[in-house]
Amino acid sequence: MSTPYPESPRGDHADVYRDAEGREVRVPDPYRWLEDPDSPETRRWVQAQNERTEDFLSALPARAAYRERLTALWDYPRDGLPWERGGRYFRSFNPGLLAQPVLQTADSPRGPWRDLLDPNGLSGDGTVALMGASVSRDGARLAYATQSGGSDWLTWQVRDVASGQDVGGPLRWSKFSGAAWLPDGSGFFYSAYDAPGEGEALTGANRNQRLMFHRLGSAQGADELVLQRPDQPDWGFSADVTDDGTWLVVQVWLGTSPKNLLWVRPLGEHGPGSGDFQPLVDDFRAMFQVVGSDGDTLYLHTDEDAPLGKLTAWNIRTGERRDLIAQGVDKLEQVLTVPGGFLTVTLRDASHRLTLHDRAGQRQREIELPTLGTVMVSARQSSAEVFVAFTSFLQPTRPYRLELPGGALEPLADPALNFDAGAYEVTQEFAVSKDGTRVPMFIVARKGAPRDGSNRTLLYGYGGFGISLTPAFSASRLAWLERGGVFVQANLRGGGEYGESWHEAGTLRQKQNVFDDFAACAEHLTRQGWTRPERLAIQGGSNGGLLVGASITQRPELFGAAVAQVGVLDMLRYHLFTIGWAWASDYGRSDDPDMFATLLAYSPLHNLTEGTRYPATLITTGDHDDRVVPAHSYKFAAELQRVQSGEAPTLIRIQTRGGHGAGKPTALLIEEAADIWAFLEGALAGEAATEASFLL
Repeated sequence: MSTPYPESPRGDHADVYRDAEGREVRVPDPYRWLEDPDSPETRRWVQAQNERTEDFLSALPARAAYRERLTALWDYPRDGLPWERGGRYFRSFNPGLLAQPVLQTADSPRGPWRDLLDPNGLSGDGTVALMGASVSRDGARLAYATQSGGSDWLTWQVRDVASGQDVGGPLRWSKFSGAAWLPDGSGFFYSAYDAPGEGEALTGANRNQRLMFHRLGSAQGADELVLQRPDQPDWGFSADVTDDGTWLVVQVWLGTSPKNLLWVRPLGEHGPGSGDFQPLVDDFRAMFQVVGSDGDTLYLHTDEDAPLGKLTAWNIRTGERRDLIAQGVDKLEQVLTVPGGFLTVTLRDASHRLTLHDRAGQRQREIELPTLGTVMVSARQSSAEVFVAFTSFLQPTRPYRLELPGGALEPLADPALNFDAGAYEVTQEFAVSKDGTRVPMFIVARKGAPRDGSNRTLLYGYGGFGISLTPAFSASRLAWLERGGVFVQANLRGGGEYGESWHEAGTLRQKQNVFDDFAACAEHLTRQGWTRPERLAIQGGSNGGLLVGASITQRPELFGAAVAQVGVLDMLRYHLFTIGWAWASDYGRSDDPDMFATLLAYSPLHNLTEGTRYPATLITTGDHDDRVVPAHSYKFAAELQRVQSGEAPTLIRIQTRGGHGAGKPTALLIEEAADIWAFLEGALAGEAATEASFLL
């Protein structure tokens, strides 16, 4: 680049690992100093990198146009999925450009709505976000959790719904937790950790989670310890109370693996903070989720002996089990118990179907959805009133009311959008991966888009942790489409689109399948005339950032640009920070000699090589990201800037008081999106991206 990058001093630190043969392997880590986010050296480096990046982005001709258009596209009312408690209804709502959505309540799902909690007044910069909300069964009390500056740490408080005043809390140092109310509304269960040591709130490992019970009117110091397992420091606890109020159900989780233990305790026999649990599932052999109950019978959604999922009835007194909904050809993604039966959400080639079954599991009818897309459902075992939110690539999220058993979807809102959706179309194509696996992808483009390789195309992927990428609306992507871009969303192994077998095929020693699938999608798009390498960009966040990093280090010739957001990029040390250890079920760990070589082989940080022409790359992170600590992005950016042999720019954009992404204020979302789109438009403008070509 014409202006040099900020200096990134290289130290002589190295770590020693053992491989599967027991040999010691020395691996240099010259940027270890960047792991301390608060050191003066790191702070100076962050400031210098941000100044260099801002100098570059501010000169891009498209940046201002994207900001203006994105602001207009974002400015539409967004009605969230309603839910009901005690005859009161609740939803999130953003009229357009508020930094954070407001939590509202009403006496009818059709309104009128009034504000119950406005997080925009909790901070001057909009970086305090509402991240959890649970209402007592009588609708009288709201337990809500806020996060600050993008951190995963939660602070719980209690608000009186009628008066709108806080009446309890704060409960601090909660993380990866909801709130499960007792049926009488006297208190709720939540999960928490010990307070971190000084300076470790954003980097220290999160272990020894506790399940607590908070009784209304008491201070956090008086909360009752329900569950803790010091002998199993990596176990976490997620509590729920069955809809009939009979059972306290605890899912015991181990990292991000979908497999869990399942413990229950009758609430009618013991107080909330005492009594023995009955272990229904005592090993991590499969996923078990309680979705309803009828006396001593629990209804469980499980993938035990059914990788695509099934519904089982389990009598916990007699031990009798029977399958109600057997494994089918589509993935069973969600089951909700409703009066007289079950609603199921299934996944077919990465889009949803919604079906009603009777209590014996027999299929009654499929609820017609507007098009291929994604549904979110709110339902209760005791109510025939169901709420459904539907979204697709070209349709904003829209809430509906559904009256069971025979009702149709009744729209509750009609989001008005300044965008001509009819000018675009969504198609689905399948690439063939290296080992012959068919890999689906959705392609969103203007109708009649040329197939001569000329389209600026963005390929997006994730491929991990059993997470399914389904059609979803993004106002940001509309601006890309309007300016001639094509958007492609790939459904890679490692995700959950085709069940647990599909997930496991992209984990541990098979993680390379994910990168091969992504490369196959890129090659397919070129072969089918959608684009060509110098007009093709890739994007991914978190585990998707790992995907982008591995893709440009393994196959740099396939891409003209890359955006790696909050990525996991140092695969040898990821498990040492915050909740990183929990990802080992997908990745393995470098201190396991049998996994060391696999991780080293694809770790993006460790596979950058001098003399290689890498595509134009924009790395984004937040200095408060305590999910994937920013050191991953810092170290990768420093090394990529050092080894890049071509003229394509390598930049890092670091959001101050920014975290992993959840809860980011609207203005910051717009600014970041404009920077990414302007960068990509410039990168894909010429045959070979240089700093000068971005300004054409």
